[in-house]
Amino acid sequence: MNNAQDVFKKMLSLMERDITPITIATWFEDAVAVDLTEHSFVLYTPSEFKKEIISQRFLTVLSSVLKELFNGEMEIFLICGEEELAAYKAASSEKLDRSANDYYTFKHFVVGSSNRFAHAAAVAVSKSPAAAYNPLFIYGQSGLGKTHLLYAIAGEIEHCYPNYRILYIKGDDFTNELITSIQSGPDAVRTFRGKYRMADLLLVDDIQFIAGKERTQEEFFHTFNSLYEARKQIVLTSDRPPKEIKTLEDRLKTRFEWGLIADIQPPDYETRMAIIKAKAMLIDFSLPEDVMQYLAGIITTNVRQLEGAVKKIKALNDLMEKEINIELAEIAIRDIFLENPGLNPTAGLIIKEVSNYFSITPDRLISLNRAKDTVFPRQVAMYLVRELTDSSLPEIGKEFGRDHSTVLHSINKIEEMIKGDSVMKNTINDLKTNIREK
Repeated sequence: MNNAQDVFKKMLSLMERDITPITIATWFEDAVAVDLTEHSFVLYTPSEFKKEIISQRFLTVLSSVLKELFNGEMEIFLICGEEELAAYKAASSEKLDRSANDYYTFKHFVVGSSNRFAHAAAVAVSKSPAAAYNPLFIYGQSGLGKTHLLYAIAGEIEHCYPNYRILYIKGDDFTNELITSIQSGPDAVRTFRGKYRMADLLLVDDIQFIAGKERTQEEFFHTFNSLYEARKQIVLTSDRPPKEIKTLEDRLKTRFEWGLIADIQPPDYETRMAIIKAKAMLIDFSLPEDVMQYLAGIITTNVRQLEGAVKKIKALNDLMEKEINIELAEIAIRDIFLENPGLNPTAGLIIKEVSNYFSITPDRLISLNRAKDTVFPRQVAMYLVRELTDSSLPEIGKEFGRDHSTVLHSINKIEEMIKGDSVMKNTINDLKTNIREK
């Protein structure tokens, strides 16, 4: 009995003690065993009518012979039709690609006061999926380790439950995949739904990006309900807690709060030092204490930047044989900003991202156009240039073809809006995230 079909043949043989061979042939002749895992058995039948009959009349005896064969309770899934079969195979074959992410384990996650609670919750979920906290909702700024915890959960569950169907997706990719399925027709939509609703573990990164998209929220609502009712684990991450995702439907906010909400804050100095030491040790690299202190003091809000700085210093030392000192660390940090413009954005990059966000062209944004749908994005762009760069008011004015008083007026207006309007605050945060990830 080394595969699902062998097990099914043995099950049918045992069922003959209680059911006549003619009855078995009538309802199970064209049934096919699709999958067998540690905890479940999946049976396919081409007819919806046969599926209903098997479910109503024979599920008990099927469960009984399975228990007899494996000395334990097993869940039976019945699927029918080519669409459900294709959906099941899609969910089973789309494994989380961890080949390049072996680093993202609990072992390599540096725990400090800023992330201890989220880490403990993630460990609990990995040990008891769908039993400890479901859903688990982790939120925090970009670069603090949310995705690391998602991969760590997936890796631990994959190790303990090798037959689990584990799906990882980003919020905006979920939307894009849904759009593609809608364009491809009803069968593709059914396959899309089945793929996600047959997962044993669903991990969604940056769930806030489904907010404001009605069809996406509708699909995710039903996916969430299906998985939750089937006692499947759901883990979500966001840059803010559910109640602050203003354009997210209330029914989704409520469901996201059913389980446990855990936040990750920027690491304190001690945790930053620990992260630097852990990264250096991982790549077998020795850093002087004063260099580590310099890095921990100047990079304060982003774990990825800390790790990138350590790797950059090692590369400069290995390839260019430069002495490891604070001067080299300064060069490494400067190079990181050059490699990732979003870490040290220019006015041009900010204008481009704001234009994309508001669906207008950069040329129109900096033009003399006074239409409301242009003036407001322009004011937002001016505010962000002031926030994210060292440009003076006159320098910002030059980028937009305005004088410094117009720039100051725009900045003050956006600041006032942020204070009194949480939606505006979230819009600014979304734009900052988009810019920093460039």
